[in-house]
Amino acid sequence: MIKVIVYIDGFNLYHAIDNLKIPAFKWLNLKSLSSSLLRENEELTAVKYFSAYATWKPEGYARHRDYVKALRHFGVETIMGKFKEQQSECRSCGASWKKHEEKETDVHIAISMVADGLQNLFDRAILISADTDIVPAVKMLRSLTPEKEIFVASPPGRLGCARALNPKLEINKGRIAKHRLPEEIFGHSGALIVSCPERYRLI
Repeated sequence: MIKVIVYIDGFNLYHAIDNLKIPAFKWLNLKSLSSSLLRENEELTAVKYFSAYATWKPEGYARHRDYVKALRHFGVETIMGKFKEQQSECRSCGASWKKHEEKETDVHIAISMVADGLQNLFDRAILISADTDIVPAVKMLRSLTPEKEIFVASPPGRLGCARALNPKLEINKGRIAKHRLPEEIFGHSGALIVSCPERYRLI
């Protein structure tokens, strides 16, 4: 069997789905979505989700924690970065404000892909992202392990943005609609693990 690992740029995918204006799509089962990208004679050995918590947004932070809990239940490995607070200032009027910039995610993806490739943990890597900051890692991996396939699937609506990554597929609305997490997720003992946040429920 051909070993496959899927690497998912969490915020890149999230913002693309957010642009679709269908909140229910955000309760997305990344394990089954990843499985849908497999070919015959391929085995999904890992799904890795890279993101960070926006801790200064209480409601969004709570929804994100619930989502991560759901992903982990289905066997998705979650690698969390962080946001760095920065002070910005208007040069014209002198007004200042705080902004948050996501850190570490693209580095985590790059390191994980290269390390896994060099350790022969996959025969084909699938990257779900349109972030061109990952291009150097993809090029390095293709150079160091030319026998392995690096397959890029862009989030919905971002195929044009991902051209430097040479994407082979755009994940469209139809595919996303087919891979929704259950409204309630229960453990083996029957205890409720997590419920779909109200904002993401089907109408």
